[in-house]
Amino acid sequence: MRRWNGWGDEAVTYHLPNSALVYLENSLGPLATYNDARWDDILIKVPKPDLPKYPLINTEATDRVLHARGQSLPDWIALRYGTVDRFPDGVTYIHSEEELKELLAFAYKNDIRLIPYGGGTSVVGHINPPREGVPVLTLDMSPMNQLIELDEVSQLATIQAGAAGPHIERQLQKHGYTLGHFPQSFELSTLGGWIASRSSGQQSYHYGRIEDLFAGGHMETLRGSLHLPPLPASAAGPDLQHIILGSEGRLGIITQAVVRVRPLPEKEIFSGVFFRTWEDGVDAMRTAAQGDLAVSMLRLSDPLETQTTLILSGKDDLVRWADRGLNLLNYRENRCLLIYGITGSQRHVRQTRVRAKSVFRAHGGLNTGELIGKIWQKSRFKTPYLRNTLWERGIAIDTLETALPWNKIIPAANEIKTSIAKAFEVCNARVLVFSHLSHVYRDGASIYVTFLFLRTKNPDQLLERWQTAKQAASETILKWGGTISHQHGVGKDHTPYLEAEKSKTGLQLIHSIFRELDPKGLLNPGKLSD
Repeated sequence: MRRWNGWGDEAVTYHLPNSALVYLENSLGPLATYNDARWDDILIKVPKPDLPKYPLINTEATDRVLHARGQSLPDWIALRYGTVDRFPDGVTYIHSEEELKELLAFAYKNDIRLIPYGGGTSVVGHINPPREGVPVLTLDMSPMNQLIELDEVSQLATIQAGAAGPHIERQLQKHGYTLGHFPQSFELSTLGGWIASRSSGQQSYHYGRIEDLFAGGHMETLRGSLHLPPLPASAAGPDLQHIILGSEGRLGIITQAVVRVRPLPEKEIFSGVFFRTWEDGVDAMRTAAQGDLAVSMLRLSDPLETQTTLILSGKDDLVRWADRGLNLLNYRENRCLLIYGITGSQRHVRQTRVRAKSVFRAHGGLNTGELIGKIWQKSRFKTPYLRNTLWERGIAIDTLETALPWNKIIPAANEIKTSIAKAFEVCNARVLVFSHLSHVYRDGASIYVTFLFLRTKNPDQLLERWQTAKQAASETILKWGGTISHQHGVGKDHTPYLEAEKSKTGLQLIHSIFRELDPKGLLNPGKLSD
């Protein structure tokens, strides 16, 4: 059963060894635990629904609680401390486009705000009901989760938008194909959500980001249906696919998508390489990307993330062995770990591995084989469960990300982390902050920052500390000219920073499209842009 106030399946636990708890306590201070709000504490807060009666609408308090929040840190604070103050007035589980059209017409007639819901994994407030006193209906797309058609000649698959990552892969792999889109939220997030937020998977270097995979599809809007045929290319005016991509539910509800799929790879490996410094590792990644090294993934952790990841892995013997061996080889406290993947035929994997080792060796890289890569591969979708364990030990964790040209990567990453550390100094609190480069391009890379800090007894104080750090990091990102979101979307949390990237004229253009398709402002109001 899925957790109502955390990540994933209740039966899955991320165990931390005592050595990891000691490390965290030394880094952050004494750990203290606090009692979380109980299910009944939240349930009793759900008010009577403010909706006209309608056969397709479920107004049960249980369903409304389960659709009230996503996975952002403010969402966790609200659920765990029992401070949720807004719930959808009803939830509809959409089974067909006919049902959806019926609901859209009903909502338009009755001025009901609509929130599309896929897997509920948003970390920036995409699915949260607006605070003002207006009726709100959440449209849960999860029943629409089937592979409709597989064109093996064109290697195109038509899939309903409510399908979550594992279900997509199971259906495709029965026929020998894969979509290859593997975000960290893969277990729960859905195809429609990926498209609406411009998602990026862990192996996007090989398979492409969601905009590379999205070939066409269907959206229901308040103005009517919008169908985009799958074409390999077109010069027929502006690309409407890129208006749907990243639209975050403001234009309509995506019901199905045609996506580009590939045959299952013959072989896939993940390997680890250590570099003596962060700078050496960054140079190696840039050389690999600009030299068209045919890997499927490159992920470089800074020194602190390298150390923390190894300690939190629970592989104490491996950590001790690695520490002794690396120190002997002069890979000391500034060492960084790169994990890279190679996907394809046996021959391709063999040839690319030889070339990869040569590229990394030229930058001082120490190739350590596949052991570390296999550990990462085995746990890559289990890592989100660490949030549950840390929270229960008294630690909050959050992430943020951006993308910048290569010439700005090192100084920008350093300053973003420093801005977070300074924000916690102002609060007289300690923080553990580190980063990695997780998606690379010829002209730049994404910076993914993680920060851990102690929970407080008072939820308002905890939220204030997060807001201070988030604002400081966001302003630093804008200072360096980075995107405010590389893969998480905008939602509610990033709206104040969007104009810096899109410009005032650009925002006016976006708003004009909103008004054209949604003249009453009923679709996911307040998200992407106020």
